[in-house]
Amino acid sequence: MLNMKLNARLVFFSGFLACVLLLTVGAYMQFVLELEPCPLCISQRIAIFGVGFLFLLAALHNRGAKIHAVIIGLTALAGASVSIRHIWLQHLPPEEVPECGPGLEYVFNNFPLSHTIKLMLSGTGDCAKVDWTFLGMSIPEMTLLAFLGLIGLASAPFWLKQPSTP
Repeated sequence: MLNMKLNARLVFFSGFLACVLLLTVGAYMQFVLELEPCPLCISQRIAIFGVGFLFLLAALHNRGAKIHAVIIGLTALAGASVSIRHIWLQHLPPEEVPECGPGLEYVFNNFPLSHTIKLMLSGTGDCAKVDWTFLGMSIPEMTLLAFLGLIGLASAPFWLKQPSTP
């Protein structure tokens, strides 16, 4: 049996692998299942990428695990807040759903960056549509659970026993 002590670096690398898995699932849903991501979906993917990058950085860096944990946790919390906004839009009554906007490619090409960022974080009517569910949960609901799990992984330095120094 493998006798390996769990340390913060290993947990951080596991968080990085989890983010890679989440991004892979998102790409599968987009390119194989042909589910077109809305602006909030893309924002959540960007947050997952950022969290994954920070997990990798923390795994490679051998100092300041608690500082890394806080930064990763705050980034994942930002991603979770986008997921919450997305879930809220999906549960609005149909008459309260915002109007659908132009496609992101059009917005990127014809509007200033500030307008594009605002659109990506506030969502459109496209974001209220539920295209796919698993176990009764929509993609943003599952993504919220993933962000909460990533926050739990990021907190590893606070619950793992630190090695004693001589």
